[in-house]
Amino acid sequence: MSHNWKNILVQPTATIQEVLKVIDSEALQLALVVDTDNRLLGTVTDGDIRRALINDLSLCHPISEIMFTTPTVAEFRTSKDKILELMNAKQLNSIPILDNGIVVGLETIHHITQKAKYDNPVFLMAGGFGTRLKPLTDNCPKPLLKVGDKPILETVLLSFIKSGFHDFYISTHYLPEMVREYFGNGTKWGVSINYVHEENPLGTGGALGLLPNTLPDLPIIMMNGDVLTKVDLVALLVFHNDNNANATMCVREYEYQVPFGVIESEGNTIKSMVEKPIKRFHVNAGIYVVGREIIEGVNNNEVVDMPTLLERYLDNKVLMFPFHEYWLDIGRMDDFKRAQEDYKALGFNYDFK
Repeated sequence: MSHNWKNILVQPTATIQEVLKVIDSEALQLALVVDTDNRLLGTVTDGDIRRALINDLSLCHPISEIMFTTPTVAEFRTSKDKILELMNAKQLNSIPILDNGIVVGLETIHHITQKAKYDNPVFLMAGGFGTRLKPLTDNCPKPLLKVGDKPILETVLLSFIKSGFHDFYISTHYLPEMVREYFGNGTKWGVSINYVHEENPLGTGGALGLLPNTLPDLPIIMMNGDVLTKVDLVALLVFHNDNNANATMCVREYEYQVPFGVIESEGNTIKSMVEKPIKRFHVNAGIYVVGREIIEGVNNNEVVDMPTLLERYLDNKVLMFPFHEYWLDIGRMDDFKRAQEDYKALGFNYDFK
């Protein structure tokens, strides 16, 4: 069943606008309306909301006015074959799973069918010192710090495996033997893991120059080994390929509120005044898809970070992939503490099977 189904539970008093945000923040295109005991009252899709807006219904109306009250459901312990048969018969992408009327999960067609296998190499950055997380990193590389019951890097690895990737490279520098000892060659997870070692820190872009020249002629997905995210990795790769990009950078929207009134003027004449405006920016999320031209353009032992490297190719289809799913860069102690709180609530406790 879907790992994040709890994120789409809403109360019947929630407004259409609030539920729209829930649907937009998840990848399920669905919200489940439940009472205080999580008993299913109805379902809402983006199509239901779209029809409501076409009929001039206000975004402030409660979702109970537009929810579908007789959705197709499956009882707990129904076999996957039966659920898939029901999905096909009803032409559904997802079905709520109930136990005596109470929501206990959500089965999706994407999850229930066998996932595709992607041969694109995945390059995980695990060489940083983790200086801002001292003393936790005095004797442990940051990617091996546990969030929940697993090292951060293992959760990252499992997210790729769940999406169908199997060919991994890990860059190391600080305490490399600990990373190698834990992950080995990947047989524990049924995948292949190889390593490149930076004798001196090369930056995220420079580490590309250490990759073997025997890689398949496919784009590589790169990701910092200290990032927790729910980004759709397959959608990212599809976007990159469909747009024939040379490189794709995942970006998040970041808001900053100026703590003062901002004055715009011409000479000494005030033209406008905006009290504490909110500025919005797209920021680098530390996740990339990189084509062969860029990989081959990095010299062995060249020191360069990814943003600097990509600047060389801005005139040759370097695209951004905005996403709204959960994302957390575990760089500071506050981030590490927040990650502990978010880990199980957001379904990062993947069970490998």
